[in-house]
Amino acid sequence: MFESDLLDRLSRVHPAVPPAIFLPTIAVLFVVGARELTTAGTVALVLAGWLFWTLTEYWLHRLVFHFEPEEGPLARFHWIIHGVHHDHPNDPLRLVMPPSVSIPLAAGFYGLFVLALGVSGGRVFAAGFLSGYLAYDMAHYYMHHRRPKSRFGKLMRELHMRHHFQDDTRGFGVSAPLWDYVFGTPLRRH
Repeated sequence: MFESDLLDRLSRVHPAVPPAIFLPTIAVLFVVGARELTTAGTVALVLAGWLFWTLTEYWLHRLVFHFEPEEGPLARFHWIIHGVHHDHPNDPLRLVMPPSVSIPLAAGFYGLFVLALGVSGGRVFAAGFLSGYLAYDMAHYYMHHRRPKSRFGKLMRELHMRHHFQDDTRGFGVSAPLWDYVFGTPLRRH
């Protein structure tokens, strides 16, 4: 995929890597941030962070991952960050976000959360946000490599596979398809 072996290695990641990085991070953010907040405030911030993740996931997927220039450096960039996934949707090492991307993004979001909510509130909100991100990454991997047994799991997998194989201009909410209905991009089930 790349002329550089290093860049190619940085673009591949085992699905166990995000939990290894983000579970301890989430735990530390939650524990340290929650010490200075009420229980109700902590719960509200975690849930708000998770909800904000689902909205972020939708818009990142729709606007960034599916911004598809025809040629030039932006076309190459798009292919690297998301196009390769649509070209090779079952490559197990290209289904979760590489740490070379996820860590800087997480740090940037964390900084914004602290600016907006203060240190303790930002930490707890970030714990909810990163929990949503991690759930998304794991659900995305699962949808591509396992067969869900529950009715909900089967529906989620069906919608995501329709996004891949029928209409990639719809169905951007991988872990929260609700946003597709809110913003008018739901996939049509046949």
